[in-house]
Amino acid sequence: MAPDTPGLHHVTAIAGDPQRNADFYVGTLGLRFVKKTVNHDDPGTYHFYFGDEEGTPGTNITFFPWADGGRSGQFGAGQTKTTAYRVPPESVDYWLERLESNGIDVEREERFGETVLRFTDPDGIGLELIAADGESDATPWDGGPVPTDHQLRGFHSVTLALESVDATADVLTEVLGYELEAETEDGGRRRYRSAAGGPGSIVDLVESDAGRGRMGVGTVHHVAFEAQSVEEQQEWREAFADHGLSPTEVIDRTYFQSIYVREPGGVLFEMATIEPGFTADEDVEELGSSLALPEWLEDERERIEAQLSPFEGPSVESSGD
Repeated sequence: MAPDTPGLHHVTAIAGDPQRNADFYVGTLGLRFVKKTVNHDDPGTYHFYFGDEEGTPGTNITFFPWADGGRSGQFGAGQTKTTAYRVPPESVDYWLERLESNGIDVEREERFGETVLRFTDPDGIGLELIAADGESDATPWDGGPVPTDHQLRGFHSVTLALESVDATADVLTEVLGYELEAETEDGGRRRYRSAAGGPGSIVDLVESDAGRGRMGVGTVHHVAFEAQSVEEQQEWREAFADHGLSPTEVIDRTYFQSIYVREPGGVLFEMATIEPGFTADEDVEELGSSLALPEWLEDERERIEAQLSPFEGPSVESSGD
């Protein structure tokens, strides 16, 4: 039996214009641009990572920007509805003002006793900031546009939209080590938390009658959970297979080792190791400053750089500053 996962490692989505994407996540949300690389399976496409000062697992939202007429996605069942970051409870008013000053429509609500700010990024990807007490593994970014006291403190949760939640709930509880923690009075949202606990350990499940979603710009590609080691990943592969699923072999992603599996509700799950991390090819001070390529693509650097979309790097200042 595989060990319980501590929770989320990263979330990967599909964006449109790379400049707009980076300017929003750095300039508006105050995340650090920790890695500029390419999609290993499609080297003509960037792969951006945004996180805390060091790119700590559990803080990183990543993107494949499809700049040149990439197909628009359509949200529906079998997809991630929202990705939520934690903020200090005393920072809610700061974030409400910051987002609205940048022209972002924000909805405020209470959920399971926590204040939630709901909005979308420029490509329509659903985001939330949730006021939550407790410790955080995130390292503040001193050079960012958001004061360190108000910065995002890693993931709080993801919300998965499904035609039926039961089969996905079984994977969470029987394979990943999650436990049902709460549900709304109408039963429309179930909250699961990893038994291993810690930040980013929550997955919410909601039912959707929107029909199956279509992958493309404005949708989440996959959700990654933490695995402590490659040895653990073999245990995860066996656990998924025993549950009737078909996990991939272990794949080298340079900054972590990964396996992937499509859960019964349609969401692509990844198990990603915490090592070696983003300093495998750049010092902490230099993270995101140049195009990083895995060793097996270095010989093709000139061709890859020629076909990538123009990108100047993110603006640290938002339009509301």
